Order: sequence, then C-alpha cells, then structure tokens
Amino acid sequence: MGLGVEISKLILAFMVLINPFGALSIYLDLTRNHNTKERRKITSVAALTVFIVITVFALTGGFLLKLLGISVGSFQVGGGILVLLIAISMMNGNSNPAKPDLGTSEEAEITIQKPKNDQNINAIAVVPIAIPMMVGPGGISTVIIYASAAKNYWDIISIIAAGLLISLICYAVLMASSRISRFLGDTGLTILNRIMGMLLAAVSVEIIVAGLKAIFPQLIS
Repeated sequence: MGLGVEISKLILAFMVLINPFGALSIYLDLTRNHNTKERRKITSVAALTVFIVITVFALTGGFLLKLLGISVGSFQVGGGILVLLIAISMMNGNSNPAKPDLGTSEEAEITIQKPKNDQNINAIAVVPIAIPMMVGPGGISTVIIYASAAKNYWDIISIIAAGLLISLICYAVLMASSRISRFLGDTGLTILNRIMGMLLAAVSVEIIVAGLKAIFPQLIS
C-alpha cells in the first residue's frame, strides 16, 4: 500500500476523530462575549494546541508503549475498540463518550463571566476547546497507534504533517464557525456528525484488524 494512501487514511482518521465541527457549538458559546481579535487568538491557540498534542504523541507514542510493556497489536485492538465506540455513539446521535458534555448554552455562558485577559483566553482555548473537545482520548490513541507502527522517521514526519494539516483545518472551521453554523443549522451538523461516525467506524475496523494481525499473524493473513 502506497505512502499516499496511508497518509490519506491518517488524515481521514484525524479529521473524523478531531472533528472541529463537533466543537462549534461550545466554541460559539464560550466566545460569545469576546471580540473578533480575542476570538482569533482563541482560535489560534486552540489550533496550535491540537498540533502540539499530535506532535508530542507522534514523537513519544512508540516509546510510551515500550515503557509500559504494551505491544503494538494490543494497543491497536484496544484503541480501535475505543474509536469504534466513539463512531457508534456519533452515528446514534449521542454525545461522544470520550468527550465531555459541557451542558447547555446558559451553563457554558456562566463559564465566561470571568474578567477577560490573556490568561483566561488561553485557558479557554486549551481547555475545553482544544482538549478534550477536539483532541480527546480517541485522537490521542490514534496518534499513538500510527506512531508505534511507524517504520522510519518519514512515517513520523507524515503523522506530524497530517497533524499540521488538521490543525489548519481546525483553525479555518473555528474562524468560520458563525457562518458554518448558520449555513448547516442543527440538522446539517447532526447529519455531518453521523456521516463522520460512519467513516470513523470504517477506520476503527481497520485499526482492530491490523492489531489482530499483529497478535495472531498465523491466523489472519
């Protein structure tokens, strides 16, 4: 299988797992009282955080598994099951089990009644917008899975490059959040979320199969 195909799969996995569209409602709620300049800064910090998290786990994922004595195959099966559960939840229209439900718009609005300063802006951008609303356990597990299966530095670079692309997409989506939300509406966002759930289910099955092949190479060829 060509490198281009693998990178395409990686980008697809990141896109449906990180899913910036799923963070639109909470982003709009948390930035409601901020001006354009502040929203731009929140968006920049959130996108940068997504890229940093992906890069850190891409560089350390293989080492972490070795340190904990976990085989790549076992982690692929476990991570694949987690991703599959997320996908099923998305298709059923339920909240993501790996990402928190931060409550209603009124509850979210209470969160931002603190005085606005750079520290509070950065805090909102990092938690909860970037972590865990965009990069949750499913996304981190997927990065570690691909990093642990990397055969050389070029594979790691590919993961980081895919993370950079996804971070830029996150930035673009959040910056256009008001227009996207008006255009798609609640129904459109729900349909989009379920389509992403279907794509994510396919990705999760491939991860599980790859893990089973690594654990039982003599049974699955």
